Amino acid sequence: MRVLMLAQFYSPVVGGEERHVQDLSRELVKRGHDVAVATFYLPGVAEFEVDQGVRVYRIRSTVQRASWLYSQAERSHAPPLPDAEVVWALRRIVAREKPDIVHAHNWILHSFIPLKMWSSVPLVMSLHDYSLRCAQKRLMFSGALCSGPGFTKCLYCAADYYGNVRGSAVALSHRLMNPVVRAAVDIFLPVSEATAIGNGLVENQLPFKIIPNFVPDDPGQTQDDVDAYVSRLPQDNYLLFVGDLSRDKGVDVLLRAYADLKNVPPLVLIGRKRPDTPAKLPNNVILMGCWPHSAVMQAWRRSSLALVPSVCPETFGIVAIEAMAMGRPVIASRIGGLTDIIIDGETGFLIAPDDSVALRRAIKRLTDNTALRKRMGQGARRRAFDFRASAVVPCIEEVYRQLTQTAAITEEVDKHGYGVLP
Repeated sequence: MRVLMLAQFYSPVVGGEERHVQDLSRELVKRGHDVAVATFYLPGVAEFEVDQGVRVYRIRSTVQRASWLYSQAERSHAPPLPDAEVVWALRRIVAREKPDIVHAHNWILHSFIPLKMWSSVPLVMSLHDYSLRCAQKRLMFSGALCSGPGFTKCLYCAADYYGNVRGSAVALSHRLMNPVVRAAVDIFLPVSEATAIGNGLVENQLPFKIIPNFVPDDPGQTQDDVDAYVSRLPQDNYLLFVGDLSRDKGVDVLLRAYADLKNVPPLVLIGRKRPDTPAKLPNNVILMGCWPHSAVMQAWRRSSLALVPSVCPETFGIVAIEAMAMGRPVIASRIGGLTDIIIDGETGFLIAPDDSVALRRAIKRLTDNTALRKRMGQGARRRAFDFRASAVVPCIEEVYRQLTQTAAITEEVDKHGYGVLP
């Protein structure tokens, strides 16, 4: 089967969503499929390359030329409306690749919709965030969980998140394009039940199938030289947090909890600094910055336990699965898709978000009890098998198969008229 992935970012840009697109593309190639990826151009990176059998096209967009809109040049996010330059580039790629399936992963989808109007190629959209319902993709409003969308409310929220000019444009185009997106997509693939509900798929009776993110069957194996990174880790066991060092991810909650602990291992933080990253760190907290994925996996292997104290409703939480695959128990917030992953009391602990006292107690309980930590780590490793590529990718293949069969029947009926097929 010929598959075209649409993703605004791809390696070397690293994040949970980017990692998923790369892993899925590579796994599909291993399983005999023909896969191409269309993604945004990155300065200094080849416009075309082959990544372990995956053809990667890096295309230029009009919004990238407005660099003043973005704080990070390598993360010029696609807006929720068609970009004429991207539409034209995708047209050329589709003509060359002749895909049987187009699988979108974010708002770059909007630039394919004009082509979809003239094509019978099935369109799949994975939902890694709440972007179908929320203009800032997080379902947060004024620092708390959002109770639901509203025109004025969303305008205010987007302006506060993106800035007045960009925020108003994003909110308005998102509202105008939403009905078009819902009509164009043949099936949505939310990564968790929370993602399906948060995006309104259930209440609006849109076609969807929940398919989680996954880790490779051999998540700890790497050919990369990561000694320069792992040599910086503490020699003894340590607690590990991986992700953006932001308030959404609960970093400030974690630091409050850790500051009140006595006689516990060091706390290691791996991730990007954000504008709201705390400036002062408690004693025994080690900030590592961004690491390549292979080094992160080795960091999980050497750690005592994983910490995912998010205060925003995570749609999934791939870092939790990666830690569990390395046999590490996870202490996480009882929020969003994390509740689909962690079995409270068996593979770790689920605690109330933004509760530093509960987080401190959970950390203390696991650091003080080696037997419990080992038992939960073993349970976490077993649980992670449900999220291996060999378990998840066939579910995606089955969606592709069903859609292409339906498309073939529809095309035959349109060509010959009803009553021709047996």
